[in-house]
Amino acid sequence: MKGIEVSESHKLSARYEIKAQGKLDTQWSDWFNGMMITSEEYGEGATLTTLIGAVRDQSALRGILTRIWDLGLTLYSVTRLDEKPRP
Repeated sequence: MKGIEVSESHKLSARYEIKAQGKLDTQWSDWFNGMMITSEEYGEGATLTTLIGAVRDQSALRGILTRIWDLGLTLYSVTRLDEKPRP
């Protein structure tokens, strides 16, 4: 059985913006690998939290998304901020 090859672009860290419905205080930053956390209210009593920061690889991204799940927040979006088109 051959191993799976991982391209260099998937090994490098990237900056992500992750949005989730629910409120997180900035005190959670350490638990989310030092990501910047902001929250804004919209609608009646609804809050959208945004996490922005570097994620070293896909495994680390999966860990962050799992923590969001564990806290009972609803994932809204995940955006890679520094994605560059590759030939």
